[in-house]
Amino acid sequence: MMEAIIKISCKNLNKVYQTKKSQTIALKDINIDIEDNEFISIVGPSGCGKSTLLRIFAGLDEATSGDILLDNQVMIGPGADRGMVFQAYTLFPWLTVEKNIRFGLKLKKMPKSEADSIVEKYLELVGLKDFRNRLPKELSGGMKQRVAIARALANNPEVLLMDEPFGALDSDTKGNMQLQLRELWEKEKHTVIFITHDIEEAVFLSQRVYVMSARPGRVIANIPIDLPQLRDLEIKDTQEFIQIRKYIHSMLHSNDFGINE
Repeated sequence: MMEAIIKISCKNLNKVYQTKKSQTIALKDINIDIEDNEFISIVGPSGCGKSTLLRIFAGLDEATSGDILLDNQVMIGPGADRGMVFQAYTLFPWLTVEKNIRFGLKLKKMPKSEADSIVEKYLELVGLKDFRNRLPKELSGGMKQRVAIARALANNPEVLLMDEPFGALDSDTKGNMQLQLRELWEKEKHTVIFITHDIEEAVFLSQRVYVMSARPGRVIANIPIDLPQLRDLEIKDTQEFIQIRKYIHSMLHSNDFGINE
């Protein structure tokens, strides 16, 4: 059996917000290892620092102490090796679907023929070939997020960072987006770090789920998701799925971990 390759390692990470009069400990002694091509989710109560942690992974915020290693190299600042998808729709409203996906490739000054091939690939993968000339205002919320995901993947990041990207969607659209993301990951096998407050979503999408406590945010559990690799939405009704979901839910509502509602 091949030894797992650690893609990202978070070592003894702390984040403290300091003012003249006080300090707030947002993250405390975070240690996380994420394997290459692995899909992991991070769940925790509101305000536990999970989005702050993701921003540190992205290089958009700095840790007070500790390190994040990518391929055993300390990560400093943002980089093309990481792609980010936010909850809010971050598309350029004046650009079409195709031009939004092409944007990063244009910044790289990639030859047009090569960029054309990549854009076509991701338009196909996210099912938006027929909408390539539409502006974001002409798209539904789920379609906008598909464009955002395609734009991030088109730049071929080693790690895809996702901060509650489906949080604003209705239940049916959200379920469909979860299925499409899972299928896309099966094809592309990027390393994915997914932030969510939705336990069911985390269980469905992930190979492992990290559970965080209330502030100061600490990792209190690392839970392998022992479900079939290939999944459809019906798996959410199985006893195995429900047991895992209930177990994580009980942890998030246990006074043993000092987690607040």
